[in-house]
Amino acid sequence: MNKKNILMATMGMNIGGAETHIVELCKELVRRGHKITVASNGGVYVPELTAAGVTHVAIPMHRRSPKDMVKSYFALRRLIRTERFDLVHAHARIPSFLCGLLYKRLGFPFITTAHGVYTTAGLAGKLTNWGEKTIAVSDDIKTYLIENYGVPETHIFTTVNGIDMERFSPDVSGAVVRAEFGIPEDAPVVLHVSRLDEGPDIVAEQLIDITRDLATQVPGLYVLIAGGGNQLERLRAKAEAVNGAIGRTVIHMAGLRTDINACIAASDVFCGVSRAALEAMSMEKPVVLAGFQGYAGIFDESKLDVSRRTNFCYRGCNPPTGEALLGDLAACLAMAPDQRADLGRYGRETVRRYYSVATMADDTLRAYETVLNRPKALLLSGYYGFQNAGDDAILDAFMKSAGELPCPVRVTVLSNTPEQTAKKYGCEAAYRFGVFAVLRALRRCDVLVSGGGSLLQDKSSTRSIIYYLSIVRLAKFFGKPVMLYANGIGPVHRSANRRRVKAVVSRADMITLREESSRDELIRMGITAPEIHVTADPIFILDSIDGDHAVQVLRDAGVPEGRPLVGISVRNLRLGPGFVAQMARLGDRLSQELGYDVVFIPMQMPSDWAISREIMERMTRPAYILGESLSAEALIGASGQMSLVITMRLHTMLFAAKSRVPVIGLVCDPKIEYFLEKLNLPAGVPVEDFDPDRVFEQASEVLDRLPAYGADLEHRVSDMEAQAAENGRYLGELLKRMW
Repeated sequence: MNKKNILMATMGMNIGGAETHIVELCKELVRRGHKITVASNGGVYVPELTAAGVTHVAIPMHRRSPKDMVKSYFALRRLIRTERFDLVHAHARIPSFLCGLLYKRLGFPFITTAHGVYTTAGLAGKLTNWGEKTIAVSDDIKTYLIENYGVPETHIFTTVNGIDMERFSPDVSGAVVRAEFGIPEDAPVVLHVSRLDEGPDIVAEQLIDITRDLATQVPGLYVLIAGGGNQLERLRAKAEAVNGAIGRTVIHMAGLRTDINACIAASDVFCGVSRAALEAMSMEKPVVLAGFQGYAGIFDESKLDVSRRTNFCYRGCNPPTGEALLGDLAACLAMAPDQRADLGRYGRETVRRYYSVATMADDTLRAYETVLNRPKALLLSGYYGFQNAGDDAILDAFMKSAGELPCPVRVTVLSNTPEQTAKKYGCEAAYRFGVFAVLRALRRCDVLVSGGGSLLQDKSSTRSIIYYLSIVRLAKFFGKPVMLYANGIGPVHRSANRRRVKAVVSRADMITLREESSRDELIRMGITAPEIHVTADPIFILDSIDGDHAVQVLRDAGVPEGRPLVGISVRNLRLGPGFVAQMARLGDRLSQELGYDVVFIPMQMPSDWAISREIMERMTRPAYILGESLSAEALIGASGQMSLVITMRLHTMLFAAKSRVPVIGLVCDPKIEYFLEKLNLPAGVPVEDFDPDRVFEQASEVLDRLPAYGADLEHRVSDMEAQAAENGRYLGELLKRMW
């Protein structure tokens, strides 16, 4: 990475694992040539930072009071505008919240680090902004961010608490610290380092409580506790009482220290967790792993997996107890010198292998690269957020394809239900009918992608075609490239609408169509530029759930096992009670005469569900209906369990074809007729002339020739899967033009 000007924003720079992480990261980045500024309320580490060439700016981001937050906001804004940082990296929630507000106004690359787990309740949960990308210091924190804050997994990097192994070396002397506290050179010393605030102080208090018993077992023992916090004075008083009971000063409360390496060097056994434990391991000290979030005991090879998984914090492990602490400290101090030396060497090797400062800096710089090389912002316009499984499948496929583009992208979807869309697909979303939301999304995007599906048609209404063309017009007004993505064109009957389509689509920068008939329709409208590419429907790049999960989907719908299945997918076109009765008759004949259970496949809620239930109620034989809110992959898998699918919905047809299951189409749209021909499936029955007996005869003929239909679909669908992947390739070509 080229040398960058980076701002680190945090609450303060006093003793703590996160603060030490920041210090070591800043020093390493400076060594690599980057310019680093730290903004915080200050603290004991500021001199070390400035000595390393880091600039420190005092901003009171350590308190949630409105006065301090307003003051900090304007101070940060002034600093960022003046210094023109290449990137802002926030640590802790108040700095992240403030920087997040400024990010929306100033648009700088913005990243955060999560050093621990936090409450999501109340105001604290709202004062959280995880930036464009987030660095988690352990896998369990990554999982926590996903589960509790909904941060997409693709937005999270993991790193380690990097340790400076030269600073924390077994060659460091502890003589000065021993002399400071009057500890004889050969006396056994237990060291504990932590923040002594309420909660994290639990192990320090347990250590004080067991010292009298431990001193009985270990003659000449000393205990050194380093750290500051709101419980320091209370614990100091408690330690003095224990010293008085023992009759000599055994416990020394060292307070805040910056010479932690010298304190560790002065000890024989370390007691604690997190970064301090790693520092002690780096200095080849045996470590008893005890922290307020969990207890693991003496560190050895058997504790490596849980230690790495929890970032040496032991979240989810057994809580610390004085009894366990006493037993492990006594056992550690009773070990032969060579046994303790073996534990120490293994600890240092663990740090060298997994927790070096270089590894931490490399991980951080990789995260920086992703926000410095800003992803291209794609705005997707289509029929999304209407609980339509077919269009949801297109969105699924688009998001999959977006992850395989030749450059990073950020997707925003114009949706009828933006919150649901954003949560389900891990993208951004804006309300498709919100004028200001749409305008804002268009201004911020790099490319408008219109599609897929049959957006440009006036069979449903002229309003629909005007809506989608208006989005394209506005994008071109803002100077944005436009791609029509896997569109199905038509039918467009009205001459005024055909003129509108020609005027707007001719200005597109890239067009892919899912069928040749759509290309022919554009040509008939007089559209010849840009170059038009015929691909296939995006859903053909989707995968299916496996067979066991597909069977479970059917079980969940109450479908009994043991009988073959025919799927039926209908839509409410207001064809009247006669259609319902005819469809019920077809279902009964399939069940009674051919021995197939009928399973209805609703694609759009609640309309498809309602008419499916109406047909089922008219049937005399049992029938079943798939559950709501199934993913496209689940619907493809469930379709694959059918022998035949009869459908009025295009995407039900494509789901079945994707699973190599033959289809009989009930034609209510030219696109269904087109795909029946392309897939070499039986000629569709116009839905207006629906004849259950004719469809039954067609079904009987298809079911008698299933192997032949399956073999033919294998060939044809394989070609369409390859063609569907071309949609993403052409979008990638458009993006490359912008580099």
